[in-house]
Amino acid sequence: MIDALDIRVRGIVQGVGFRPFVYRLARQHVISGWVLNDLDGVFIHAEGESKLLDEFVTELHMNPPAAARITEVELKEVPLQDCTGFEIRESQKAAAEESTLVSADLATCADCLGELFDPEDRRYRYPFVNCTNCGPRFTIIDSLPYDRPATSMATFAMCDACSKEYADPSDRRFHAQPDACFECGPHIVLYKKASKETACSDGEPAPFDDSGTWGTTRQESDAILAEAVDILVGGGILAVKGLGGFHLACDAGNADALALLRARKHRDGKAFAVMMPDVDDVRETCLVSKAEADVLESSARPIVLFRKRRDALLAPGLADELPELGVMLPATPLQHLLLHDFQEACGRKMLVMTSGNVHDEPIVVDDREALVKFRSIADAIIGNDRPILSRYDDSVVRVLDLETASPETPFPDPTSDNAADALQLIRRARGYAPIPIALSPAAHDDEPKGSTAPGSSVFAAGSEQKNTFTFAADGKAYVSQHVGDMEDADVFDAWLESKARFEKLFRFSADCLACDLHPEYLASKWARDEARRSGHRIVEVQHHHAHIASVLGEHGLYGPCCGIAFDGTGYGADGAIWGGEVLLANRSDYERFANFPYMPMPGGAAAIKHPLRMAYGLLWTYDLLDHPGAAPALEALGPAAEVCEKMIESGLNTPMTSSAGRLFDAVSALLGICQEPTYEGEPAILLDAARTRAREDSSADPKDYLERYAITFAKNSATPSSTAHDTSVVLLDARETIRALLDDFAAGIPVETISLRFHDAMVEAVVHSAELVRALYGITLVVLSGGCFMNRHLVEQSVKRLGEAGFTVALNADLPPNDGCISYGQAVVASSAR
Repeated sequence: MIDALDIRVRGIVQGVGFRPFVYRLARQHVISGWVLNDLDGVFIHAEGESKLLDEFVTELHMNPPAAARITEVELKEVPLQDCTGFEIRESQKAAAEESTLVSADLATCADCLGELFDPEDRRYRYPFVNCTNCGPRFTIIDSLPYDRPATSMATFAMCDACSKEYADPSDRRFHAQPDACFECGPHIVLYKKASKETACSDGEPAPFDDSGTWGTTRQESDAILAEAVDILVGGGILAVKGLGGFHLACDAGNADALALLRARKHRDGKAFAVMMPDVDDVRETCLVSKAEADVLESSARPIVLFRKRRDALLAPGLADELPELGVMLPATPLQHLLLHDFQEACGRKMLVMTSGNVHDEPIVVDDREALVKFRSIADAIIGNDRPILSRYDDSVVRVLDLETASPETPFPDPTSDNAADALQLIRRARGYAPIPIALSPAAHDDEPKGSTAPGSSVFAAGSEQKNTFTFAADGKAYVSQHVGDMEDADVFDAWLESKARFEKLFRFSADCLACDLHPEYLASKWARDEARRSGHRIVEVQHHHAHIASVLGEHGLYGPCCGIAFDGTGYGADGAIWGGEVLLANRSDYERFANFPYMPMPGGAAAIKHPLRMAYGLLWTYDLLDHPGAAPALEALGPAAEVCEKMIESGLNTPMTSSAGRLFDAVSALLGICQEPTYEGEPAILLDAARTRAREDSSADPKDYLERYAITFAKNSATPSSTAHDTSVVLLDARETIRALLDDFAAGIPVETISLRFHDAMVEAVVHSAELVRALYGITLVVLSGGCFMNRHLVEQSVKRLGEAGFTVALNADLPPNDGCISYGQAVVASSAR
């Protein structure tokens, strides 16, 4: 019996070879009809024998292309149309009027990689080889639906050979929109410095010759790569255009090259990420689990933070003192060629690949801009004539081991078969964004109804640091790529640019705005101005509530929960700087249950840049300035100690904070680990690095130091004007923790051991806070979020200990726990408050 079905497939099904896949599947199962991009996915009309039609639908759902992500298959029996054969039809114009899910960029697939290094293939060593299973996607799209005329490939007319592949349903380049070759472009270009005679009289480096040398043939392209490799082998700096922007590359094994890149990029201490050829090479330097290998080799090609092998030999200046190394594999054909040729030239197989930007500015995406921005940084630039339409940095991830970690084995083997792995995003960008995240109604009867009603949408402006923004509508949240720190005017311009592109691509028009409570955050100011201009409702969301709500939203939960948000900075409901918060929270509201006592930040932001000031504030808070263990820090602070005292006593430029992040900074400075940081978060990062080098005496009883280092509870006091939003029930009192730490420091206990003990005390504070909430309110769901939970020990140990204590624990899954999740959390709160 012949039946007919209309099939709608929703999800990531455009730009991933889905229509050619459907075509081939239909031919295999003797199905007639057609397929096209339609509305929010793919539409199929299929006619065939009932049994074959069932098999077709099953195969369609169970074995889609590797890069596809099906969220829904909708079937509808319809009358026969007596179709003959099966065809791919052009996308309907109406599709451009509806939002659709678009694939992120995809790393070069194995088939294309084989062609890249096959001397008999016509794309041999072509730097832009791609097919329907790989290559650029979101970064080249100008409008939807995803067809070649709506991409930055529109100006490249396909040659006869490429056109034939594009039109052949049996070819894997069938309807591959970026399809190209040497004959029809795009091509790479090498920009070199102009002659020394053109250097500026004021000593500025010579400008680049903006005419460039083009690689329109394989021979010309190979000559460019040869020059580029010579620069790298010689210790120079090369700027290389990638999928979402430029990288700055140098020889990762050359200490002089690393020092040169640091000096030119003004990046004094922060570790560099490296690119290696394959996972076996990574294993020579790092401990690699199966889960980590899978993520590293995935089509997203993120930077993965691996634990270094203890015997790893790395060049000074690469990732000094740190226990982890960020590694990625090549994601583009050009990167494969460059790394391959570099290895052949010098035998080394590790290149630094760091973001192509000037310090704190957005990543550079345009060749013309690169000629200006990299004049003082790069010795040469490899650009190309394929425009990047969306600015995307590399994603950074870590695989957490949530099972084998324990206080008894603080350094678990990540290759163990007992590991329970969970992916933690540190920076969500290329390969992950803009894949939408569900924002569906939570499984709770008390949730406000209509929060995700069709036709309504929320724009959430995000945070000041590590900004992202979010558009939320119809049960989906489109969280932008990592934008950056909004203090920089160029970053704000990039935010506006990315926002405009999302609005154009996805046809968004928000009727509700959400932003942070902070009165001075740039994104929040924009949202308030826009609300006044448009008349749209605005929801101002407390920073740490947004952290907790982001986790609830990701997991489809409503609450209540014990939400523990530990981070560096967040504007509180009382106007103070929060950051060590235990909240009783659901999606729409929160109460402040516990927090660290307020401590002064003499000099405000200066206390972050100079953590010895933060150490003074901590000692002042707990009346420990006269402790012998505090003497080295006070001596290092010098005359500034008296200035700090006067500022605190007078309240001059001395905001108060409950921040756990600032507590980590203060401890790092007290122990002499990091007193003059060169990048954000360095004191806490180096404090954790010291922990990994600790070796507790096997005869010591952990209960002894845990009791001495215990963070206890103290009843908080309220005023007549206090509310549940701004005043907690109890305080997390770390007085005895800091006293024990100073006792050990004065007694000559290694700082590595003290760091481990402090970290374990913070874990116990998390667990005891959850236990107190459960005892008082019966809440067993614990949510952990905030930048401090990027600390591997803190998150792994907390999850393990909470699990052992009978709690259900939820973490950020598709978003980072740092402020990269804030915009989504704001959207969750705003949607729930509708």
